[in-house]
Amino acid sequence: MEEWPDRLSDKLVSNLSRAASAVKKAKNAELITHIDADGITSGAISDITLDRLGIPHKIAFEKKITEETIERVNSSDADLIWISDLGSGYLSEFKRSNIVITDHHVPDPKFRRSQTSIDQFVEIFHLNPHNYGVNGSYEICGAGMTYLLSRTIDPNNIDLAYLGIIGAVGDFQDNRYSQLISYNRIVLDDAVKNGDISVDTDLRFFGRESRPLLQYLQYASDPEILGLTNNRDNCARFYSEMCIPLKDGEDTRVWDDLSPEEKIAVTDALLNKVSEPELRERMYGEVYSLPKFDPHTGLRDSKEFATILNSCGRYDDAETGLRICKGDLSALKDAERNRSDHRRNISLALSYVKENHLVRERRFIQYFDAGSEIRETVVGIVAGMLLNSDSVRHELPMIAFAESDDGVKVSARANRELTDRGLDLSFIMKKASELVGGYGGGHNVAAGATIPEDKKEAFLDIVEDLVSAQLI
Repeated sequence: MEEWPDRLSDKLVSNLSRAASAVKKAKNAELITHIDADGITSGAISDITLDRLGIPHKIAFEKKITEETIERVNSSDADLIWISDLGSGYLSEFKRSNIVITDHHVPDPKFRRSQTSIDQFVEIFHLNPHNYGVNGSYEICGAGMTYLLSRTIDPNNIDLAYLGIIGAVGDFQDNRYSQLISYNRIVLDDAVKNGDISVDTDLRFFGRESRPLLQYLQYASDPEILGLTNNRDNCARFYSEMCIPLKDGEDTRVWDDLSPEEKIAVTDALLNKVSEPELRERMYGEVYSLPKFDPHTGLRDSKEFATILNSCGRYDDAETGLRICKGDLSALKDAERNRSDHRRNISLALSYVKENHLVRERRFIQYFDAGSEIRETVVGIVAGMLLNSDSVRHELPMIAFAESDDGVKVSARANRELTDRGLDLSFIMKKASELVGGYGGGHNVAAGATIPEDKKEAFLDIVEDLVSAQLI
């Protein structure tokens, strides 16, 4: 096997080797993965890996690990269960052996490796960055961990590294430093080496390939540009003063249609509008392109690729995202319908929260209850977008409620300034939900839970106590 770089811990390399042996010995398998971009790319990597090994298998996409999921895992007659971008928070619930988990969420603290019960010995191959002193929120994602195992199984699977990058970008792992770092960088190096990803330094706003120039600035939101964001007329005036044509003949231009000289001029002008160094760093940094895909397909820019996958998973069509990851570009037509629905629903959801003044404040948290008006699969996205807007307080974590089939879905989001001060939403969601009869987990900066319908106020009381304890 080709050696991993020294940047990968010896313990992880050893555990990858053990898990790879278990996968290659399997006679058949069942794959379980999440529905977002990270989950779909994780599932695609594991699916393609087993295809190439000739191991019969089936794949299931799950919004979250439920009691039914746990029962299905424990009772499955499959030789191997491979769970990706899920599972770490429920390790102590799994009662069978030959489970491989490639995840990046905070692990179940009740689990002990090779734990035993009265009548059985359970061996789980648990590959999670937190086990090796690496942060799963921004140093590597679920797809990245899945790729590390796939490449350990067969170095020729280096051609799947780009999917690990799509997963990382889809999980906003490049946002903290405006570039990918740590173990994500190892995956990135493989993708670049194989010619599947190119790395450039550019404006980091969404829509470099898909949004017309006017919309590219009009909808710029991380950070917002004073006088331009949400102001179409000012954006048109800005380009006119810069002598940047919005069209090339009859064709509407996008950001990546600009010449290098035009990009430099516009970038300099935009950076001069932002005085805070931290905001400038968020605006300008690394971007990741996929040169093997045609321009304007939505697949050439990593953020847009990830958004297509997210839109599939959030609207109960993760299989279409899987088809795209496996090279079936005919699936793009179905994905475009999902993407249009996704854009429309996100816009409507944001407007619903703002126009109805749903956000309420407590001393240490802010929250809103969307009821059945916002899909549970997108309420976390809405919470994150609100937190990055000027309509709410940035110094308070955002808690969002939405109805779901098995209770109330809770999504929690915070800015990294709070996590740098010690806020851990994963711990808070897990602890608070358990105290009201639910379950939860995630990352320090973004986490979620499911709780009983009649426990929202009690849940908020507990969350506020836990937030205040961590921040004071």
